[in-house]
Amino acid sequence: MRLLIASDTYSPVINGAARFTERLGQGMARRGLEVHQLAPSTNFHNFTEEIEGVTVHRVRSYPFWGIENFRWVAPWDAYPEVARVVAEVKPDVIHIQNSAYVGRATANEAVRHGIPLVATNHFMPENIMKQLPIPRVLQRAASQAMFLDIRHVYGKAQVLTAPTPRAVGMLEGSAGLHGGLAVSCGVDTAVYAAAAAAAPAHDVPVILYVGRLDPEKHVNELIDAVAELPDDVPYRVEIIGDGAAGSTWMKLAAARNLGPDKVRFHGFVSEKELVEAYGGCDIFCIPGIAELQSIVTLEAMSAGKPVVAANAMALPHLVHSGENGWLYTPGDIDELRRHLTQLLTDPDERHRMGVESQRIVAHHGLDATLQKYETLYERAISSVKNA
Repeated sequence: MRLLIASDTYSPVINGAARFTERLGQGMARRGLEVHQLAPSTNFHNFTEEIEGVTVHRVRSYPFWGIENFRWVAPWDAYPEVARVVAEVKPDVIHIQNSAYVGRATANEAVRHGIPLVATNHFMPENIMKQLPIPRVLQRAASQAMFLDIRHVYGKAQVLTAPTPRAVGMLEGSAGLHGGLAVSCGVDTAVYAAAAAAAPAHDVPVILYVGRLDPEKHVNELIDAVAELPDDVPYRVEIIGDGAAGSTWMKLAAARNLGPDKVRFHGFVSEKELVEAYGGCDIFCIPGIAELQSIVTLEAMSAGKPVVAANAMALPHLVHSGENGWLYTPGDIDELRRHLTQLLTDPDERHRMGVESQRIVAHHGLDATLQKYETLYERAISSVKNA
């Protein structure tokens, strides 16, 4: 099978959709498929490279104003280059990850050439709304327009998926797209479990956050919560990631008298350092309110960590309050602080909840995700042949 995956966000950009797309392609290549990837370039030129068995066709891109570390492919670059790649590769099936210009152009080419199309949605308007110059009074209308656009592009697909049942429901309710399937993004659970087993012991419990430092991630709530912890509760917060709100939150930590011995911002780190951070932490905290699945939470759970998460979007699918962690009401700093205090002061509960995290995450293994998508590719191919 010759597979073409298309995404408007891809490595070296770090976000959930980019990480999933990269792992999907490399995983399918290991399974014996011929895998091609369409993705934004890292400069102002088209070029092709080989990464871990995947042929990556990079489309000329530009820095996007207002969204740090994100590159945008313009329509006048996307349409001709995507058409060239599709004609050259002649894929048996196409899998798009979003509805921006790379995904849109690829969906159009699938229809034009009669190629089976699978579409996966990772997008929520909340992920970018606060970073765009859209007045608050117009944000609801802008969000509706974005979902109509998703419907226009994704309605071309023979198979529609999203990472969680909640995400599938959002496509139905907001975009009017029915028949979607929930397929977990999946993680290589053994990698993170091994990191936890190899992690050295430390005296002070570590709270870890991993992700973009953008407004909808609400890392400020974590900083405010730990700033009010009792003096006799030891802790250290490690924050991995970067984004538009990073400098603001660094200033907040300084204003709350939280030096690097209490709150440390690491920015982007290597994959090796990231895996070690999961293995070495004691608690994972995810305050974001716009998570369609949260790959980072799956990774932390794979490392056997209890999770304190905002009770929003898809996080309740992963965090079962009182079992493998705690959910708190977004914005309720006192509730967040209580849950953190309980876990920081009770190593037995951390261990119990960590074991439960690994039991829950076992259903999200990457191999199962790859097998499911390969089956869906075959289904899409059969539906086109039998149409």
